[in-house]
Amino acid sequence: MTPDAALQRGRWVKLICGAGNQDLAAIEDLCALYTAAGIHCIDIAADTGVADAAKRGIDWALARGAQRPWLMVSLSDGADPHFRKASFQPSRCPSDCPRPCQKVCPALAIGDHGGILTERCYGCGRCLPACPLGLIEEDQQWLSSEQVPALLQTIAPDAVELHTQGGRQTAFEARLSQLKTSGIPLQRVAVSCGLERGAGSQQVPALSPPELAAELWLRFGALRRAGYRPIWQLDGRPMSGDVGAGTARSAVKLLEAITPWAPPGPLQLAGGTNAKTIELVGSNSKVAGVAFGGMARSLLQPWLQDAEKRSQPLRQIPELEAVASSSVKALIQPWLER
Repeated sequence: MTPDAALQRGRWVKLICGAGNQDLAAIEDLCALYTAAGIHCIDIAADTGVADAAKRGIDWALARGAQRPWLMVSLSDGADPHFRKASFQPSRCPSDCPRPCQKVCPALAIGDHGGILTERCYGCGRCLPACPLGLIEEDQQWLSSEQVPALLQTIAPDAVELHTQGGRQTAFEARLSQLKTSGIPLQRVAVSCGLERGAGSQQVPALSPPELAAELWLRFGALRRAGYRPIWQLDGRPMSGDVGAGTARSAVKLLEAITPWAPPGPLQLAGGTNAKTIELVGSNSKVAGVAFGGMARSLLQPWLQDAEKRSQPLRQIPELEAVASSSVKALIQPWLER
């Protein structure tokens, strides 16, 4: 089924590698195994090295008969949790610190004796409150207006995702202008937004569903004027799908709240999505599909770690690849068969 057909029939599945994830070896394997399982889109960081790794993984799956998914690049129109990296100076840590930051990091981005492994950090933020001395800081990582057109021309993605928040219509339209300047024809522009205000706005009340819908209608007008077709990515509880089954409710509740108010275009779940999401969605015909991020990555983590110890790609170790692929199919097959 083509990506467009999957969106229309409610069977769309997207892999979110992470807007800040630059772990090239893991990304290559993630893209290989999820493409082989039949997903329709892969969302990656705006980075040429990441794009090359994703394409290598996709090519591995295509050589085995898979259908090519859309390659989507994530951008933001301002400060956003998905585009931050944690940082701290290890020399400031007490020698007897039990390192709670390391224990809560889902990306294994905090080394045993060093600081943050920047390429692995994707901005979940769980380490920030975990540090007993408050030594961990966050740094925003997003592209300038001058960088976007050239980067898109180099990567040549099929789609772009724009992370936005309330009150940023002008910044959103500026990003759209940069997409047009690149000259790259895009199948879709996904708009990622939720009720949470996100980075840099902790003192601002969260949006209500009607307020979020009003923001999406503004974005819809801008997309129409620019000639782009939208996907509305409803970010229920960002970067939390691996936390537990309960997080799946956030995305579904947001979908139910926003559906009566939403502008035209497919509604796709994200933020907290995991294996329980399909049960909560049930037969809801308003759902175009789902994106798996933290859940998709954590699912493969044990085998990725094993492969790393063997200094080989996961996809090239038959006994590991077989069991990992089986787990991937169990996660996404219910959506492909809706």
